[in-house]
Amino acid sequence: MIVFLSAAPSYCSRLCIAVLLVALADFFFYGQPAGITLFLFGVAIAAASMALHPLGVFNAGRFWFKPVALLMALLPLAENVSVLSVSIALAATAIFALSLAGRLRRGLARIAGQLSLFLLATPFRLVLDFFRWRKAARRLGRRRVRLAAIAVWVMPLSLGAVFLALFGAANPVIEYWFSLIDLFALLNLIQLPRLAFWLFVLAGVWALLRPRLPRFLRRHRVSPASAPATPATRTTIEDIVFGKAAILRALVVFNILFAVQSALDATYLWGGIALPDGLTYAAYAHRGAYPLIVTALLAAGFVLAALRPGSATSGDPLIRRLVYVWVAQNIVLVISSILRLDLYVGIYALTYWRVAAFVWMGLVAAGLILIIARIAREKSNEWLLSANLLTLSATLYACSFINFAALIANYNVDHCFEMTGQGTQLDVWYLRSLGPGALPALDRFVQHQSRTVSAADPSTSELAGWYAQDEARFRAGQENWRGWSFRDWRLNRALDRRGPFVVPPMSEPFMPGR
Repeated sequence: MIVFLSAAPSYCSRLCIAVLLVALADFFFYGQPAGITLFLFGVAIAAASMALHPLGVFNAGRFWFKPVALLMALLPLAENVSVLSVSIALAATAIFALSLAGRLRRGLARIAGQLSLFLLATPFRLVLDFFRWRKAARRLGRRRVRLAAIAVWVMPLSLGAVFLALFGAANPVIEYWFSLIDLFALLNLIQLPRLAFWLFVLAGVWALLRPRLPRFLRRHRVSPASAPATPATRTTIEDIVFGKAAILRALVVFNILFAVQSALDATYLWGGIALPDGLTYAAYAHRGAYPLIVTALLAAGFVLAALRPGSATSGDPLIRRLVYVWVAQNIVLVISSILRLDLYVGIYALTYWRVAAFVWMGLVAAGLILIIARIAREKSNEWLLSANLLTLSATLYACSFINFAALIANYNVDHCFEMTGQGTQLDVWYLRSLGPGALPALDRFVQHQSRTVSAADPSTSELAGWYAQDEARFRAGQENWRGWSFRDWRLNRALDRRGPFVVPPMSEPFMPGR
């Protein structure tokens, strides 16, 4: 507590900077669209954190690496504001703040644990620090706010307000000054949602400017003298059920089962052999994609449990070879799941969930390869967790720069029934729900329909009207600079190069004889 109070200037400077950042957040975000302002606010928080930790930044070796890494993590916000880009920026800013405070441990697995605890404690950090400061101030007799100091102003301010009201009634000039003050307008400035927004931002900014991790009770260590005597080693039911012999037999059975499944895929799905009556290739592909991924995850869990580092099973050459074969079959199974999903998407359409399934299956395959690397190189489970976290982080960072809305829209338009004569009809409502990124693909579809279908057709005119509304709404949103993003800027240029869109005249209801 004494150390906390000795750093009072630092505490006050953090509070002042936090209030300034809250004011900046109010200017950037409250009642405004989210865009480039999120990137600018992240840079402002990073600059404030570096200003409060100058020694920790510039005296350490390779001090430039931390701000450069944070800037790279904030770049997805400049590309496009999404849940993914905001999550990446938030995690990177928290890690940056912890590293400046010297509280970051080594290893991705440990950093992930610290980050989770830090984010869980963030909403309560400001309140906990306030009560901790008040408690320490009372102990040292340094109360910042005394009750008597407040009470001594009650009588002067109350009587002063009464005298001011009397003067206003007696003096027309003072009454005129009072008439210029719109109390209701002042009260309108104090809005409960705005106050909640300020408190929310203040709590988050304070946690980043004064990064701390939650305290946990220390584990009591048992001294060797008081430690209970180790019982005599004896064989238990668990040793028999999950022992070396059981795992060996399980691996043999699992390899046979997985070989049968792979053979069925090779026969029916890729070999072109006719399926049983009543079963289509689309149903075969769709039903097997997700259960096979669950199977691969269960297999990975079994491998990690069976081949723990230092266990008797991990050193057995035969078990290791069987594990290699089994994991390789799991990788083939994941690849088969990806091909199944690709066939299903080719017949029907692409959606966000199916794109996420492709990414997820790729991550599962990478995780299985990392399991083989862990076993072959005799690494720990912590190494495996760190490697998987690195793979996941790199994948999510790359995905934040991909315009999935445009990708899905282009694929669905290029493979729909109206464009190719095969597949399913285009779901225009889903295409519009993808947002502005789908506008170029929707434009191509409208142009194709206007050439192949009569422009006076009600469906074509209605579709063109929808497109014009969506484009006008997008361009209106770009008039506020706060909502700017690099992706929207590119989309604006693409729409400008296309030229003005000619909307076919709305057709009148068809009447016989006209």
